[in-house]
Amino acid sequence: MKKLFIYSIVLLFISCEIKSNKELSSIVNDDKIESNDEIKIETHNFESLKSLLNKKDDKTYVINFWATWCKPCVEELPVFEKLYSEYKDKNVDVILVSLDFPNQIDNRLIPFIKEHDLQPRVVLMADPDQNTWIPKVSEKWSGAIPATLIYNKDTREFYEQSFSYELLNNEVSKFLKTN
Repeated sequence: MKKLFIYSIVLLFISCEIKSNKELSSIVNDDKIESNDEIKIETHNFESLKSLLNKKDDKTYVINFWATWCKPCVEELPVFEKLYSEYKDKNVDVILVSLDFPNQIDNRLIPFIKEHDLQPRVVLMADPDQNTWIPKVSEKWSGAIPATLIYNKDTREFYEQSFSYELLNNEVSKFLKTN
């Protein structure tokens, strides 16, 4: 009888996990827009996010992977805000890729964006298959955040670290010299 009870509990947990992944997959559509009042959040799976990670135009892109629940990520957000403000007219595009859970857009992500008055573009990466897409962003990436990809049509570099403004500014300046 105890074995039957244990098997039932295990089966229940497994079926909940399968349902959860199916629900998550159904939430993720290419470029789905979630909105709350005036803030709109693009929700991407990896296939739709790839276009943001591989542009071949004359801009330099700074793509920061972060989450509202990640303390080091939140602590470095002002660095990306400052970079955005100082470089927005210099052909540099700053994009903040949130790794928050898709079901927390309205109750966590959008309130966070409002509270911190985030100005760079914020998109949500909602692809549940991290083991597949993380190495496609960079072979160097263990999956830890914060992480940042800086690239232009000629150069590409990945950083699994937090940034000070001085360090980030120095890195972006190197890319602008190659452009």
